[in-house]
Amino acid sequence: MRFLGLRIYDALLWVGPEFDAQAFGQHPLALELIYHRAFTGKAIAQRSVQEMQRQRRLGEELAHRWTQELAQWLPDVQPGDKLTGLYLPGQGMQLWRGGQPLGTINDPELARYFFGIWLSPQTSEPGLRSALLAGLGRAVP
Repeated sequence: MRFLGLRIYDALLWVGPEFDAQAFGQHPLALELIYHRAFTGKAIAQRSVQEMQRQRRLGEELAHRWTQELAQWLPDVQPGDKLTGLYLPGQGMQLWRGGQPLGTINDPELARYFFGIWLSPQTSEPGLRSALLAGLGRAVP
């Protein structure tokens, strides 16, 4: 992922053989981000909710609640930090920094929209989405 030519993070996606990009929210998956810039957890949470709004209008109250929840959960990152999120359909998501578990969010809707930042057809970064899905061996709409 680049912004104005600056490298922000590298992303890797792990999925099972049954994964369907059109129905990504129905499949467990892992997404790893390796950061090349420093960000606060609060800034990541705010940007994440802005990106989720591309998929669905959240409303002010829900956007605020999700921003607060993510800000409590997402750590500050430095260049070289690796965050891995595990999406569990119908359950929520888990997050690790390197091999250290950071916590779980038991909100299936929040989790689906969070991973939709990268995997939804409404992503702000369709090139990154295509690159993540390129190794699946199927056409990506």
